[in-house]
Amino acid sequence: MTSSAFPARTSGRRLHFLFNRAWQALWVLPLPAWLLLFFAVPLGLLVAISFWSVVNYRLTPDATLSAWRYVLGLDFLWASFWRSYRLSMASAVAISLLAFPASYAMAFVAAPRQRLILLGLAIAPFFTSYLVRIYSWQVFLTEGGVISSVVQAFGGKGESLLNTYFALFLGHATLALPVVLILQTIALANVDRTGISAAANLGARPGAILFRIILPAARPGLTLGLLFAFLLSYAEFVSASYLGGGTFQTLPILVTDLVRAGQQWPRAAVVSLLMIASLLITAFVTVLWAYREKG
Repeated sequence: MTSSAFPARTSGRRLHFLFNRAWQALWVLPLPAWLLLFFAVPLGLLVAISFWSVVNYRLTPDATLSAWRYVLGLDFLWASFWRSYRLSMASAVAISLLAFPASYAMAFVAAPRQRLILLGLAIAPFFTSYLVRIYSWQVFLTEGGVISSVVQAFGGKGESLLNTYFALFLGHATLALPVVLILQTIALANVDRTGISAAANLGARPGAILFRIILPAARPGLTLGLLFAFLLSYAEFVSASYLGGGTFQTLPILVTDLVRAGQQWPRAAVVSLLMIASLLITAFVTVLWAYREKG
């Protein structure tokens, strides 16, 4: 009886172990399936298209480097690349600095219930179409608009602010500011209050507490907020088109121009792959810095 019961008990444990593994795999499966369907497959198709050619305005499956040679030989490609990178990084830094006072107040001044209400208000803009929000800025920035009328009332010229770096920054901030605000608030709210209280009891000044305790402790979240602001600004097309007027040829504008110029999808694919590569490298370096060991 004992010898026959032992294999049955072992078999039951094995079936239970396999069932648990299958159940865990079932919960994990959606993430790799999502990444495969919406990232790996489109990326592979983009890589393949970059080696195709266009014949009589038709995309033709091919194996040629003509699109790569053409795009990499364009002088204004690299000018557009560095312009996009600098503008996006400047917008990310400005947006992060602009969001920090509000994030600090929500994390350290507001009560937990008030913080939830304020975070809900920060999410509220996402219930409106981003395109509508960008169009609404034209009412403020155009000649004869709200800002122009106020400037004229005080004796200024009241010129249009459209097609300027300021308008482009407003578009980036409209998209990225709520995200940065939320990430910064979460990072600051999770800072351990023990070290802050100890420093204050020892007579540390508020500035020293901020720069030596709060910011280092919240560095990962603050850095990720900066990274998200950069990612959203770098690939942004709507602001560059409707507020910048296409005056500043960023990489998204360049992709559109290449597609319109004789349906040159392979050339647009090359530019898109360069954008993806630069984004991945920037994200990798930023995350490494955010989570590096102190000292």
